[in-house]
Amino acid sequence: MEAQASHIRTNGHKPAKISRRSFLQLALFGSIAAFAGQTLAALFQFLKPPKVQGFGGMVYAGRVEDVPIDNVQRVMAGRFYLVHNQAGILAVYQKCTHLGCAVPYNELEGQFHCPCHGSLFNIVGEVTGGPAPRPLDIFPVTIENGEIWVDTGSPIVRSSYEDTQVTKV
Repeated sequence: MEAQASHIRTNGHKPAKISRRSFLQLALFGSIAAFAGQTLAALFQFLKPPKVQGFGGMVYAGRVEDVPIDNVQRVMAGRFYLVHNQAGILAVYQKCTHLGCAVPYNELEGQFHCPCHGSLFNIVGEVTGGPAPRPLDIFPVTIENGEIWVDTGSPIVRSSYEDTQVTKV
């Protein structure tokens, strides 16, 4: 018994035949187009200015009355710590001066402790141990109507701590 394919309708059209050479050419050009598209997309992402969340400009850090004396508060958007001591308010950059690692504040030790190579910094960013060559950098602080603003676009490189570096409250 022969099987009949009478139930398949072709509407009078024959299936298109494509040669092996044409198929390989289409596959090659398709691959080149996909690669070029991905390369252009990556280039566009590279050339597009990065979106930063406050860092590199003026960052609002809160109100003076919300920062108790002898306290350290991290300001994530600005990548700094706000230190309020007896002399005033200081914005300490969280970047280690040894190799640039992010330096967290250790509340139990009362100091900044770099996890990369063990540098230690006191509450105002002075080196107390480790390979760091100088204190943590600071940012200029402005207080207007009780609001604390920090200019993260102008880091201040320093060789030691002085009370003149803090902003009086």
